[in-house]
Amino acid sequence: MLAMTCRELADFLMDYLNEDLPDDVRAAFDRHLALCPNCRTYLANYEDTIKLGKAAFADGDAAVPASVPEQLVKAILDARGSNRGAR
Repeated sequence: MLAMTCRELADFLMDYLNEDLPDDVRAAFDRHLALCPNCRTYLANYEDTIKLGKAAFADGDAAVPASVPEQLVKAILDARGSNRGAR
């Protein structure tokens, strides 16, 4: 039976949520969650963060607030453009 630490659980969060873990690792993850209230809270907060992040960018045509520096917007757009070719 595979055991998992809190640190290992954090390393596997995205794969767990995407259901990309091998069965034995997922079982260890689930066992750890059943026993560790801190990790259950961490997972719930992680899921909430993902939902909030998606909601924040749901409207791709939304105007950028004037308080955001133009250099930051340009850097983000440049990074997004360069990452598209890498995928």
